[in-house]
Amino acid sequence: MQVTVLKAKFHAACVTHSELEYEGSCAIDGNLLDKAGIHEYEQIQIYNINNGERFTTYAIRAEDHSRIISVNGAAAHKANPGDRVIICSYGSINESEVKKYKPTLVYLDEENNIVRIQDHIPVQAA
Repeated sequence: MQVTVLKAKFHAACVTHSELEYEGSCAIDGNLLDKAGIHEYEQIQIYNINNGERFTTYAIRAEDHSRIISVNGAAAHKANPGDRVIICSYGSINESEVKKYKPTLVYLDEENNIVRIQDHIPVQAA
């Protein structure tokens, strides 16, 4: 059986542009894509921390080291510059691989600089 798992995510990325008159997608700094292992044209889910919007689009490569996160096309109605978002990609693996599988989690600051990269979400005490 195949199981869908989190492949990679950018946590708390800051939207830098919102371009309604663009063909679509989400432009992401190419260096950030490489660090997360997300490919150009790969499907991504975006979760807007500011307003609760959740939507699907695909990644396109923005200029390396530009720190750009640009939500484009119809999705521009769902995110504004300055909004903090979580950007996730998912993949399918065999159920037997789940216990040893580790995603790539990229944590960003308000200027989309990498704060840390890890492979698990620490459990927080209640």
